[in-house]
Amino acid sequence: MSALTVLAVDLGKTSCRVRLSRGDAVLGEATGEGAPGLADEHGTELAHRAILGSVARLESRLQRLFPSLDAIGVGAAGALAAADGARGLVQRLRADFNVPTAIVSDGLAAHVGAFAGRPGTVLIAGTGAVVFAVDDTGLIRQVDGRGPWLGDDGSGRWIGQKGLQAALRAGDGRGVETILRADAIDLAGGLEALPGWVSGTGNPARTLGTFAPVVIDRAARGDGVAVAIIAEACSLLAVACVAGRDDSGRVCITGGLASDPYFRAVLHAALGTVSLSPVLSLGDALSGAALIAHSHALPHETRIIRG
Repeated sequence: MSALTVLAVDLGKTSCRVRLSRGDAVLGEATGEGAPGLADEHGTELAHRAILGSVARLESRLQRLFPSLDAIGVGAAGALAAADGARGLVQRLRADFNVPTAIVSDGLAAHVGAFAGRPGTVLIAGTGAVVFAVDDTGLIRQVDGRGPWLGDDGSGRWIGQKGLQAALRAGDGRGVETILRADAIDLAGGLEALPGWVSGTGNPARTLGTFAPVVIDRAARGDGVAVAIIAEACSLLAVACVAGRDDSGRVCITGGLASDPYFRAVLHAALGTVSLSPVLSLGDALSGAALIAHSHALPHETRIIRG
């Protein structure tokens, strides 16, 4: 059988990445803006728009391959919490491309990619934060990943929010002075402008998350308030990993936060204090999305929505 041509999508709250591949060969990738999540108001419409926007960024030579597309796999934020929204997105993409389409949560797509479809425990630390543990029977345990208002402790959104709160408290005398106050002023033009800046884009979680790299950088440079925020974030993530750990004591760490050397070092130290060992990922969320597009034998199958 000839190699399948697959469009893989990793749709998060910050960005939407797409990858076109044929078999094991990656033909090309593109990145656009993310979407608030399928569980949000107009979530399906915004997710659909984000995916098409990223697809449009692919080179024209790749877009000419769409008539020969065999399948689409999507990892989308909110897919677990909004099954109806996920089914609606499947229907829209099926109508657009006329090929079998599969959707799973972005976290589970990252899990599939990290372990190449096999069991294991993964921590995804990006704008949101979630731990997934999957065993060989298909039992899936989720820890956190409850969204910006009820969870995602230690995530990029959490770090950005804590950093801006620290800036505001330093500004009105409730908190310790920190260079984050000056950073926040530069960001929004003044502390009093921060609330409007956060809500102005319509995606507060993503907007708050954009301040996380600033907090991490300030922590790496020794700002005491920033150091404490990153230490607490990593402690929270380690606690989530303990709650979702398997018998191996190993955890795979993925997501944008883990790409920063300082953050990764602090997180690894926090995991060590609870006897957990980080392991390397075999692939990313796009690899996972591509795999769910054509494989029906994964332990994750009960969480995949197909159409």
